Amino acid sequence: MTTFSDLGLSQKVLSAVTDAGYTIPTPIQAGAIPPALQRRDILGIAQTGTGKTASFVLPMLTILEKGRARARMPRTLILEPTRELAAQVAENFDKYGKNHKLNVALLIGGVSFDEQDRKLERGADVLIATPGRLLDHCERGKLLMTGVEVLVIDEADRMLDMGFIPDIERIAKLIPFTRQTLFFSATMPPEIQKLADRFLQNPERIEVARPSSTAKTVTQRFVAAHAKDYEKRSKLRDLIRAQQELKNAIIFCNRKKDVADLFRSLDRHGFSVGALHGDMDQRSRMTMLANFKDGNIQLLVASDVAARGLDIPDVSHVFNFDVPIHAEDYVHRIGRTGRAGRSGAAFTLVTKRDTKFSDAIEKLIGQSVEWLDGDLSTLPALTESDEREKPRKGRGRERDRDRDRDRDRDRERGSSHKSDNRRDDNGKEAIAADRGSDAVKADRQNDTRPSQPVRNQRPANDDNRDRRSRYRRDEDDGPTPVGFGDDIPAFMLIAGKA
Repeated sequence: MTTFSDLGLSQKVLSAVTDAGYTIPTPIQAGAIPPALQRRDILGIAQTGTGKTASFVLPMLTILEKGRARARMPRTLILEPTRELAAQVAENFDKYGKNHKLNVALLIGGVSFDEQDRKLERGADVLIATPGRLLDHCERGKLLMTGVEVLVIDEADRMLDMGFIPDIERIAKLIPFTRQTLFFSATMPPEIQKLADRFLQNPERIEVARPSSTAKTVTQRFVAAHAKDYEKRSKLRDLIRAQQELKNAIIFCNRKKDVADLFRSLDRHGFSVGALHGDMDQRSRMTMLANFKDGNIQLLVASDVAARGLDIPDVSHVFNFDVPIHAEDYVHRIGRTGRAGRSGAAFTLVTKRDTKFSDAIEKLIGQSVEWLDGDLSTLPALTESDEREKPRKGRGRERDRDRDRDRDRDRERGSSHKSDNRRDDNGKEAIAADRGSDAVKADRQNDTRPSQPVRNQRPANDDNRDRRSRYRRDEDDGPTPVGFGDDIPAFMLIAGKA
């Protein structure tokens, strides 16, 4: 059986690996480390959670034992698609490089340029960066890339896909042609393979698992769900409560707005939950991740910023609130659970509009995913109006039904919310400003012509209707209106004429 001592690593690196509790390398590590030490280009393909990060960190530490970095001229460069993944790689260098006196610089957004400049001035043996922030430093004249010996592109499919290609090409032109290049990814579709060939010279291909395969330790299930958001949220809550062995879970959404909506919903229903998406500042994102890792929160609602490469060792469940549009993202998402041989479970909510995406997932992973409690045929058929309706559009009728439901609920509760009405100087009742412009105009007409009926005047017992609509968001029985966030003009919530 191969051990780390058989791979050609230095004694300092071996000592750190032993202290970390590892003795047997994973297949990708055993395959990639020896040719990397021989300064060969590497194309490593392995399913997520198999130790790809150590596959380039350990040989880089051995290579960097010879030589010293100069100011503003890093010796090695590692490109990462997200800030979190970049920070995680830096932690790996701290762990495995504790016996080395290396300077590691982390260039990511959300951190002061001045602090990063000071690290570059001291000389960086290892530079870990996201493409945008790296180019910012280069354009400011604070960074010279002519001394880079090793270039690592982690999560290569995502770095070369989804708009990163121009940045990668610009960075590659700044680095010497004689560099050593290492690519690592869990997926490598043919079209991305062609792009990778432009950056690699006669690479050693290490493929320890079929591209786009999923770990056998993860139990996968599709769950039939209605398309309407509030019904999907209810289905998700029931699904979470039904998991008796749930320790913690990551819940993925396709859009940042959906992350915020689902987070508020779960929080209102008493779940221990946090949120993570790309619009959060870096400190908040790192704090949220730390709280999740430490067990301070049980559920983490996230966008795909958390799907790639994050090493959270013991995630018991993954829930896909939205089916990923790109089938490759499914592999990365469910790869957050079942890591390092542990068992895990992944549930994906599928609506009738998502069938082409779920079919693409099954085609990519080369297997059929079982349905939990019946497939989509068990759901009511879509009506003609549902077929015409675009997602998250045309919610007027739904709001009307939700408002009627809220009125009945409030009558059952009694007057739990006191009126905000106040008396004006004439002793007449003045409604709070949030009633809406139409209602205020109607009041003025009523003051000047009291004998004439006002078309838009509302009954007195409905004066609190708009204010109750604010509380309706706390009940989560209906969909969240789109377009104004939490500050929704009251007139937008007034029921139209039948």
